[in-house]
Amino acid sequence: MSEPSRPILCLGEAIVDLICERRLEGGEPPDRFTPHHGGALPNVAAAAARRGAPVALVGGVGSDHWGRWLIDGLATEGVETRWIATIEGARTPLAIALFDSAGEPSFQIYGEHIGPTIEAAGTFLDEAIEVAQALVVGANTMVGETERAVTRRAVATARERNLPVLLDPNHRPTRWEAEDDALEFGRELIVAATVVKCNREEAGLFTGEQDPGRAIAALTAMGPNLIVVTDRGGEIRTGGVAAVTCVPERIEVVSPLGAGDTFMGSLAAGLADLNWDLGRVAEVLPRAAADATQACAHWGARS
Repeated sequence: MSEPSRPILCLGEAIVDLICERRLEGGEPPDRFTPHHGGALPNVAAAAARRGAPVALVGGVGSDHWGRWLIDGLATEGVETRWIATIEGARTPLAIALFDSAGEPSFQIYGEHIGPTIEAAGTFLDEAIEVAQALVVGANTMVGETERAVTRRAVATARERNLPVLLDPNHRPTRWEAEDDALEFGRELIVAATVVKCNREEAGLFTGEQDPGRAIAALTAMGPNLIVVTDRGGEIRTGGVAAVTCVPERIEVVSPLGAGDTFMGSLAAGLADLNWDLGRVAEVLPRAAADATQACAHWGARS
């Protein structure tokens, strides 16, 4: 079992998701929006906490109503929030989420303070990593130079202390000005990671291999010990120290938003329970898949 005093540390921005909770036909304008707690790494942290794991977020919010709302939401989930910086005068970022007729989401981020909030949270890094049992990161904190520096320092420090580094690239094309930059910085994190979880499209994007088996082999060759690739068809495949396949139960999907984050959080919590024996990943995949499936039953990532 993981030590209660040693949290899984998640590094990432907290964001308010404003969701139009219906599917829009082509060209149809959105109307009403509902606020939900969001941000990929906060979602991961919440999912891990729901599994009973000790978990903390290193991130930042603005000094507005939304910032306090996000912190309170994480605290309610059982996430340690002492390393979340509140930036005076900054506005908490908002993400507008729309769903097309097929249920696929698109996002538009509003807010210029992601870099400053992550930079401020960086002052907590040494203290947080000192007591952590693992670090979870995503590629979206590699977009700007400021947050990129914090992410690199977090990964380097975790590796120096022999902590597992878990990565979900969570590729969002609209966050990047150039696709080449997204691929370059994403691969940089893949090389440094212990565990990489991504979907089939991302696996192909970062390796150039469209066949899942070859993509997993290519990702493994980049250095991680364990690769976990999910597929929209439901199949989950792993590579590296364990090669297994898992097919979760299917349900009617309301929204896929947050399913990958939930899977990652549940996976991290399960591996922590196994004292990071990655070769036993087959023991935790069914629960992680089930948790992700249930996340698809509602509009918000953490409803």
